[in-house]
This record gives sequence, C-alpha cells and structure tokens, in this order.
Amino acid sequence: MMAPLFTIITVAYNAADTLPATLASVKEQTCDMYEYIVMDGVSTDRTLKIAIDAGIPNARIYSSPDKGIYDAMNKAMDLARGQYLIFLNAGDAFHSPSTLDHLARLITDNDFPGIVYGQTCIVDAERRYLAPRHLTAPETLTLQSFADGMVVCHQAFVVLRKIAQPYNLAYRFSADYEWCIRCLQRSRDNVALPDDEIMIDYLSEGMTTRNRRASLRERFRIMSYYYGFFPTLWRHVGFMGRFFRRRRLEKKIAGM
Repeated sequence: MMAPLFTIITVAYNAADTLPATLASVKEQTCDMYEYIVMDGVSTDRTLKIAIDAGIPNARIYSSPDKGIYDAMNKAMDLARGQYLIFLNAGDAFHSPSTLDHLARLITDNDFPGIVYGQTCIVDAERRYLAPRHLTAPETLTLQSFADGMVVCHQAFVVLRKIAQPYNLAYRFSADYEWCIRCLQRSRDNVALPDDEIMIDYLSEGMTTRNRRASLRERFRIMSYYYGFFPTLWRHVGFMGRFFRRRRLEKKIAGM
C-alpha cells in the first residue's frame, strides 16, 4: 500500500469542548491523501467517544497514559506512515476544506521540500475570526528566521517525516520551538503558501498560558543554545515592542 502524503496528528486530553471543530476540519478536506492519528491521554470526559463517532476515514485513535503533550506527539510520530507531518491541536483547524489540496500541490510542484508552511489567524470558540497571529510567517524561511522566535505557528509548520526527530522532553513548554529549529537544520528547502492564503485557524484560548514566564525562560535557553547568548540577549531588547503589541492584542481579544 502506498504511504499517504500527510499524517495529521491531534494530541488531546479532556478536549470534548474543543475537539469537534478540529475533527470537522479534517473530515471536510477535499484531499484524501492523509491518515489521521488522534493520541488521547486517557481522557475522563467524552473526548475519546467524540473522536470515534466522528467517523473520519483513515483515522487511527489511541488512548494511553503519557508524560505530557510532547511525549504524546512522539508516540504519534512513531506510528506515522505519511510523508509529511502536521500537528493540529484540539481546537485548531484547517482554514479551508481545500487546505490539504493546496499543500499537496505546493509539495509536488516544488519537488517535495523539507518544510511547507503558511499563515495563521486567531478564531474564537464559535470559529469567528478575531485577528491575525501576532507574528507573520516570513516570505523566505531559513534557520536564522527562528532566531526571532516562533515566526511560524507549530500547526502551520508541515515537515517531511524523514527529517523530523523526536521532541526533546527536557523542555516542558517550548519543545515545539526547539523541534522546529532542528527540522530547519535538516531541511534542504522551505516553501510557503501564498501570503493571501491562511493555512490554520488557531483557537484563541491557546494564546495565553499559566506557564508563560517559565515558557519564556525556556525559550531564551533554547535561543541561546542555537543562536548564541549575547545575540539572543540583544534581540530580546528588541522584542519588548513585540511583547507589548501581543499584550494589547490579547486584551483586545479578551474584550470581544
């Protein structure tokens, strides 16, 4: 049997309220060259039943204890058969039913690049558009791009499976950022969807985190390791304006 072009992975735990929108966006894709893995962390709500009842073709649904979201992602990667990996969190969704079709065309037209990526917008629980993501994916993506932070949303960062390594579980909050850097190190070519085409709808509930301070400290350590301590320190001076813009955006969204 030919391997699917995409493996879409959703890690979920007690996500009965947010998972249906994600399942619906996968099921409505006009491209069928995918398999779908739902990795549940032994939810105590209806998450597992909702995933099963969705009846998505080529879906494989697992439920087992894990050591956190990145451990669950590693377990799902071990089971993946697709040529490209897409991580779609519970609550997040493909922007359009044709998103996978457009990604497939981009991949074949560009000789199967290491990474394809796109833009992200923020939506509320009713799937209404709120704002663009606080960082815009660059027209040209390189390893150096991530010295400025997570310039491409993890969900909009589609990676050739053979260049993807496991997430580093030493990082509790920013292993996705460090993983993207390692993928960029191994990618020979990175190709973007057109700027006017949104790839992912990102649920606004994920914008703020109770662990933000710990996450920022962890991300600083990662940046320093890959891009140097003093360059990273200097960049963070410039990040202050970006930080306040993001806080204003979050307050605006919270007030909607």
